[in-house]
Amino acid sequence: MLTIGVPRETARGEKRVAVVPGVVEKLSKLGFDVVVERGAGEGAGYSDAGYREAGAKVTEAAGSDDPWRADVVVKISPPTLEEVGRTKAGACLVSLLFPPRNEEVVRALAAQGVTAIALDRVPRITRAQKMDVLSSMANLAGYRAVLEAAHVYQGFFGAQVTAAGSERPARILVIGAGVAGLAAIAAGRALGAEVRAFDVRAAAREQVESLGGSFLTVEIEESGEGGGGYAKTMSKAFIEAEMALFRAQAAEVDVIITTALVPGAKAPILVPDDVVACLKPGSVIVDMAAEQGGNCSLTVPGEAVVHEGVTILGYTDLPSRMAHTASRFFAANVVALLSDMAKGEEGFHVDLDDEVVRASTVTHGGEVLPPPPPPEPSPTPPKAKLEKIELPKKPTPKKKRTAPAIAAGLVLAALFTLVGLYAPPAFVQRFTVFVLACFVGWQVVWAVAPALHTPLMSVTNAISGIVLVGGLLQASPGGFDLAVVLGAAALLIATINVAGGFLVTERMLGMFKKGGER
Repeated sequence: MLTIGVPRETARGEKRVAVVPGVVEKLSKLGFDVVVERGAGEGAGYSDAGYREAGAKVTEAAGSDDPWRADVVVKISPPTLEEVGRTKAGACLVSLLFPPRNEEVVRALAAQGVTAIALDRVPRITRAQKMDVLSSMANLAGYRAVLEAAHVYQGFFGAQVTAAGSERPARILVIGAGVAGLAAIAAGRALGAEVRAFDVRAAAREQVESLGGSFLTVEIEESGEGGGGYAKTMSKAFIEAEMALFRAQAAEVDVIITTALVPGAKAPILVPDDVVACLKPGSVIVDMAAEQGGNCSLTVPGEAVVHEGVTILGYTDLPSRMAHTASRFFAANVVALLSDMAKGEEGFHVDLDDEVVRASTVTHGGEVLPPPPPPEPSPTPPKAKLEKIELPKKPTPKKKRTAPAIAAGLVLAALFTLVGLYAPPAFVQRFTVFVLACFVGWQVVWAVAPALHTPLMSVTNAISGIVLVGGLLQASPGGFDLAVVLGAAALLIATINVAGGFLVTERMLGMFKKGGER
């Protein structure tokens, strides 16, 4: 069986580990024996005993069981030249590598005959989302950046109303609404802060606003969409307008969090000295691009500095400050990549015809591979020929027939006149109530939406109950005179109405009960 080696991380401040006990069983099912260096997971809260219980072998970093002598070495930070020398020829290294910043290490890996898979080169495509280590770590870093700012900021993030007075919410400006920026926006809003965000990509507006942030724009229209989900370098005019916006915002906000990076290049300066000067004493800047020089001109990578009352955090280990969760996420991404590379009858192998593997492979067969060509854009489909479609002419509405309605009205008027002239006063009184009841009832029922007709049954049951009482009173004397016959007919019809109303209502309630059981 092939072996996977998990060495202890030696980079300064690095507490994460590339493989956690929870994924050892998954790696075993892929055909790997897992060898972990003693103490490799201690910084992230994973004990050697936990690895042994999961089925891994815990060894010292020397001898035949040295994790660096494994067939596949999985780690987080780029290896040192000394660590490269400990790998065996033909082995596979899976780690973050950042080739433009570690050219000497890349050449050493090629000379050693090592196949190097750079996790930072995994393409940002739908299929590779589960392998995207950068996005996983950026999500954690954005969240942690807000916590670090809250730790330094000398006030509440959320609005407060106390007996001693009220306090407005802190105002946060997030520059760059990528994965890290969106995580920072969500964390800031969760703490009750007022969050504003800026990004050169117009498509970020909807994401920012969905998290409760306010999206800032400049008056110059220019697309900032770059390849692979990153932003591109903007024009001079756009940058000048951008700086004017940042200076205006700096005078209002309490915290600035910057996340702007361009792949393979030094981080752009977005918070120069004059923007820092606009901040109030006690404000905080968290520069998440510190590892690549920083977005703030006063950032010191790896340190926290104070400039005229403004604290500038240039921490480069934000994901490592959440080492337990970060290690678990990192391990899940690595397992997804190894699972993809172990598909098929051949088992684990480096398939350079696979777009994900090819894009992330830096060295193979003793050579440094050039970056693969960018994918060709999908061909634009030919424009469909539009045919003229004649819509049917709208029929001319027929004139309303008003004559029958007028005639019916005249007949009713004549009827009411005759009743008023010749009928007894008691009959006229009851007839008037009857006509008004019919008219009001018709108007009320007609105004009810069809969806409410069934609930209306309960109301009509009550009305029908009154009719039942009236019918019983009229039919009680017996005989075959008109009043008794009408009372008996009313009694029959009202009984049917009540029984039907209860039946329909019961069925309706049964439907609701079934819906609740689901």
